[in-house]
Amino acid sequence: LMSRISVVFQDVYLFDGTIEDNVRLGRPDAGEAEVRAAATAARLDEVVERLPGGWAANVGEGGALLSGGERQRVSIARALLKNAPVVLLDEVTSALDPVNEAAVHEGVERLLAGRTVVMVAHRMRTVQHADHVVFLDGGRIVEAGSHDELLRRGGRYASFWNASAAVPGSIME
Repeated sequence: LMSRISVVFQDVYLFDGTIEDNVRLGRPDAGEAEVRAAATAARLDEVVERLPGGWAANVGEGGALLSGGERQRVSIARALLKNAPVVLLDEVTSALDPVNEAAVHEGVERLLAGRTVVMVAHRMRTVQHADHVVFLDGGRIVEAGSHDELLRRGGRYASFWNASAAVPGSIME
């Protein structure tokens, strides 16, 4: 089952080693060109170019030597390299600065292509283009449908959307 699923968590844990070692966890037998292609798609190549040591740069235990956005890019590159048909995304952009958020969104867009994706998100912009949205309240499903359908219904999702849109710096962004 785990070979068919890629997971990108909100809090990415990287193992003490190089960036390349951590990306290769997605598919250890991948060729160098495949690893580099996954990194480019996740915009991790930009990080590698900045770091002393490049691909051989040590990330530290837990990825302590990288920012949260850089760790997310490693995680997305790992998931792209794995190339699993099902992807679970858990709040992947919740605590990122704008530059890393833009890069992570680009990587996620590439990761979504041709896959079944389950996305956990509080930022409304993140779920707006989903085929199917499930709105939970208190751990229970209160509404389900497309973004447009849920807005037309005027229920809890629409109220949440409208309230979020009215507050600068809110979860809408």
